[in-house]
This record gives sequence, structure tokens and C-alpha cells, in this order.
Amino acid sequence: MPFILPVLDKNPKWGDNCFIAPNATIVGDVTLGTNCSVWFNAVIRGDVNTITIGNDSNIQDGAVIHATYLKAATTIGNRVSVGHNAIVHGCILKDHVLVGMGAIIMDNAVVESYCIIGAGSVVLEHTICESGFLYAGTPAKKIKPVTEEQRALLNKLPDNYIMYADWFR
Repeated sequence: MPFILPVLDKNPKWGDNCFIAPNATIVGDVTLGTNCSVWFNAVIRGDVNTITIGNDSNIQDGAVIHATYLKAATTIGNRVSVGHNAIVHGCILKDHVLVGMGAIIMDNAVVESYCIIGAGSVVLEHTICESGFLYAGTPAKKIKPVTEEQRALLNKLPDNYIMYADWFR
């Protein structure tokens, strides 16, 4: 059974057709859209600020989504894939974003639509990742434009995770 808790009378909410793994944790002021999935050992902790996740997004195994008290909420758009063991903290991820495995995105960063954040990268505070580019490294830098093949992946990956979630229902 997932660990779902209110914090200061704020209860997590989610839309239709969401999958929450049995050992995922979701607490506090968290809202998920429809067709979202929160995978094994993922933590979405809306205890100190609001966390909003759009439709068709997936939070993969071991990822941590948090915010900063009184300073930075976390907003994740539609059709976003947050990779295994990534940390998304007090930032904005717009639509059709892929956060690679083990990447870290810090407070007040903005990742615009159709961006890929490479595995293991660190997006520093206040960084703006321009739409349509791959960012990688520590700190993350703009590497190259997203290819048509990568753009197709950004469009397809959320559908794959909706399908995977169906296997567990």
C-alpha cells in the first residue's frame, strides 16, 4: 500500500487512471493529473510547499520531488518523464520534458518544453533551459538541439509509462 499522508490538513490528490506503486510515498500538498504514474520507492513530498504534476507524467523509481519552504514550489507539466533516482526540487518543468536518470534540478530553475536533461546532470538554481535543447553535465550546459528522433521519444515515452502502469493494475 502506498504511503500517502496529509500534512497540515493538505491531502495529496490525483486524477483518474493514476498508478501509485505500493512502496511510493506521497505526502502533503501534492496534485497529480490524470494518467500519471509514481513508481517504486519514489517520494513526492509536498510538506513545505506545493507540488503540481500535470497529465500523463511519470515519476520513475527512486525519484524525489520536493520544494523549498516559503520560497520555491515545484511544477511539473504534462507528459513529463522524471527518470530513476532523479531529484526535482523547487523548480518548473514544462511539457514534454525528459529528466535523465540521476539528474538533479535545483530551486527556481526552469526547464522549457521539449528539453532533455542528460543522466547525471545538475541544473543549477535559476538556470533557464531553452526549449528544444539537450542539456548535460555538472553544471548542465546547452549541448545541442533535440533531434527529431529525440523529439519523437519525448512524445512516446509517457505513453509507454501509461502502458507499463496498466500491467500493475
